[in-house]
Amino acid sequence: MTDTFPILDQYSNYMLAILGRSELTVTEYLYDLVTFFRFWKKDRGMVSKDTPLENIMIDDITVKDINRITTDDLLVYLIWLNRTKNLSAGSRARKIASLRSFFKYCHSKKHIIDTNPAYDLEIPKQPKRQPKYLTLDQSTDLLKAAYESPTESNERDYCMLTLFLNCGMRLAELRGIDIDDIHDTTLTVIGKGNKERTVYLNKACLDAIADWLPKRAEINIKPDHKKALFVSKRGTRISDDMIQIVIKRLMLQAGIDTKVYSVHKLRHTAATLMYKYGHVDIRALQMILGHQSVSTTQIYTHVDDESLQSAVEKNPLSSFDPDQK
Repeated sequence: MTDTFPILDQYSNYMLAILGRSELTVTEYLYDLVTFFRFWKKDRGMVSKDTPLENIMIDDITVKDINRITTDDLLVYLIWLNRTKNLSAGSRARKIASLRSFFKYCHSKKHIIDTNPAYDLEIPKQPKRQPKYLTLDQSTDLLKAAYESPTESNERDYCMLTLFLNCGMRLAELRGIDIDDIHDTTLTVIGKGNKERTVYLNKACLDAIADWLPKRAEINIKPDHKKALFVSKRGTRISDDMIQIVIKRLMLQAGIDTKVYSVHKLRHTAATLMYKYGHVDIRALQMILGHQSVSTTQIYTHVDDESLQSAVEKNPLSSFDPDQK
């Protein structure tokens, strides 16, 4: 990331410390804003038209410059993005959200601009997509593949997969679990925005943890990683990349297409299976997944074709025959 300027740095800290946004979200918003200010300088003739966008420095942006930015500047930038970047609706929505959030901060929090040029920017509607998830059969095949995998990390990998599929955790949540986060049949996890929630462990999870802990005890764990539940053979907390590699390997062993399914799809799978087979209430599912809004959870209340057909067949009129007297 290029050098920024004081107000953008302050905004970054505000997002992290006050709004509780994740580091990933802040990084994405900063990338969007840096891109905008580079484009703005080039469009306003503040640098040569031949200067590649990625070479434009923005560390000289001042409060006076921010006050010069108009709604038209933002619209020109968005039109340029649409013409040159072939962005999805989701990406366009995020870039507009980053502009709205930054200029709202400058106007309402810092009071360094008189008007908010992003106030009237509309976020495009995004098509609703059904989440991709493993079927029950695929899930059991995956668990069997993990359990039977002839590797020295077998117990650890099976335990991670079991927690993913039973608890619907995010990758970062699972990676961050410490030994002392486990309390009998519950587990404390730190989710998005550094929010803490309690996850209840079923028998499969408890059994998998019980099988992994003796193997973990055989590893020479480094002092700074003593608390980590999941560690590598080098004795350090397992990385995000390694978790993804492990899950991909197990999926391939189970005959699952890794171009379609990933670690995050295991979260979708857990939520869908709980809703479809466990008949979990939507509010309870919201708490299990750690969603801030129930509207986010509602993507898992989709009804598949099998359920629709079953519902139609259960209609008491489904067996009506007009020829029978």
